[in-house]
Amino acid sequence: MPELLEVEQARALIEAHGLGRPIARVEAPDAWFLKRELTPDGVKRALRGRQLVTARRRGKLLLVDTADGPVLGLHLGMSGRVLIDDEAAGDPLLYASNRDVPEWRRFGMRFADGGSLYLRDPRRLGAVELDPDEDRLGPDATTLTRAQLAAILTRSRAPVKAVLMDQARIAGLGNLLTDEALWRAGIDPARVASSLDDADITVLHRAIRTTLRVLGRRGGSHTGDHMPARFPGGLCPRDGTPFVRRTVGGRTTYSCPLHQR
Repeated sequence: MPELLEVEQARALIEAHGLGRPIARVEAPDAWFLKRELTPDGVKRALRGRQLVTARRRGKLLLVDTADGPVLGLHLGMSGRVLIDDEAAGDPLLYASNRDVPEWRRFGMRFADGGSLYLRDPRRLGAVELDPDEDRLGPDATTLTRAQLAAILTRSRAPVKAVLMDQARIAGLGNLLTDEALWRAGIDPARVASSLDDADITVLHRAIRTTLRVLGRRGGSHTGDHMPARFPGGLCPRDGTPFVRRTVGGRTTYSCPLHQR
């Protein structure tokens, strides 16, 4: 499932291979995939003949600036993957088919040089929009400061996991990254956010930064240390205690009842 790290891979792919190539044709076969009243004809008029000039990211939102045109916002959803020519980046598709079914190409463009960029999404949970409201998102998790984290947590009585996954508060953390960071920090995902003291916040901030750095280097959100034990009966890699499986913040959650308090 694409989280910050997978979206960053897609951003890097567009930056490396998609910029500066004139757009000859825009393909939008799935009108439902276009959001905020955007239509197939509208997106074609807005992008045809332009070039992609910058690839950015805020949390899970992929932002592509165009020359003298709108910002293209791409959401990878739960199974989205960006394809440029013969390369792909995004969701590693552990839980969805990696077949290249033509109908799964929800949006795309053909470049004047004959190459292409497509957003493929088997589960159809992604989206395309123009000029998205970037300010609806909180600070990106990669730049989150300890002071920002403290301010976010101390204001909420919600479970700490729910707060970390709220994209309006912190942009980019999904289910796997959040569970990994809390496991590393030794904090129960269901604990009330405002109950964390200064020491807890310092440890959690460090764990978030470490999780993003280590898993990013390994290749994605699915490479966490706790990942192999995310199944009923799985044992905590740190102390061998059986993981507890719960729903926290509306998401399936695995945690260690011994060292996560």
